Amino acid sequence: MNTKEIMDLALQLAGLDEVPEDSGIIVEGENIKKVAIGVDMELAEMLLAKELGVDLVITHHPKGGSPMINLHKVMKAQIDRMVEAGVPINKAQKALAEKVGQVERGLHVSNYDRVVSAAKLLKMPFMGVHTPTDILAEKKVQSHLDNALKDKPKATLDDVIKALEELPEYQKTQAKPVIRVGSKDDYAGKVFVTMAGGTGGGANVAKAYFEAGVGTLVCMHMPEDVIKAVKEQNIGNVVVAGHMASDSVGINQFIKALEEKGLEVIRMSGVVNPE
Repeated sequence: MNTKEIMDLALQLAGLDEVPEDSGIIVEGENIKKVAIGVDMELAEMLLAKELGVDLVITHHPKGGSPMINLHKVMKAQIDRMVEAGVPINKAQKALAEKVGQVERGLHVSNYDRVVSAAKLLKMPFMGVHTPTDILAEKKVQSHLDNALKDKPKATLDDVIKALEELPEYQKTQAKPVIRVGSKDDYAGKVFVTMAGGTGGGANVAKAYFEAGVGTLVCMHMPEDVIKAVKEQNIGNVVVAGHMASDSVGINQFIKALEEKGLEVIRMSGVVNPE
């Protein structure tokens, strides 16, 4: 396979028609047989991959070039997800706007060339697959929770945690799913998973979800200031499923597809092996 065929496979799995702004092929490669994939692949991981005879390095988180600088542009996808939850589209856009600006300003001053130039100097094919695997994770976790809780109208947050831990990535991670807002005996209400769209949308987005009828948000991660703000809102619950494990839920589906194409795949840098 080549890098374009591998990217096309990721898009196909996620149901996307084009490469999202936070993903892309940084250094093209052909005749790829052995791949190293990780949540955060930088120079150290790239050197190790070269030592291991790898033909391609795939990073999940954007680590350079256009995918890194343009991460904020994929956040607009969160608007569609919010609308699915019942948030009016105009309210969703306004709730998200502040966080989009913060992310853009932060990345504008980043060293976007560091890992890119290293890959080029090492002549190591390099690509980033962020949103496609986040979509895979979001869909799988939402489907699993819907099925696990469908006959439990009074499901509690403890029920949500137990359902998450039925998935192998959450069983095997050291950073287990935790309740960040609410307590284990609190009713979960409508449980909604938000794991795609670049990064978290912030306190205003959480509030918009809760005001639209969501009882519990399940996310990969949530910073301390947003947790504090959501507690003060006092209208919804938050379960943080775990960052590495949640990313791995999507990445492992991608890895399975690559292995079915005959590629050898090395998991590293945060990817939880489900076996």
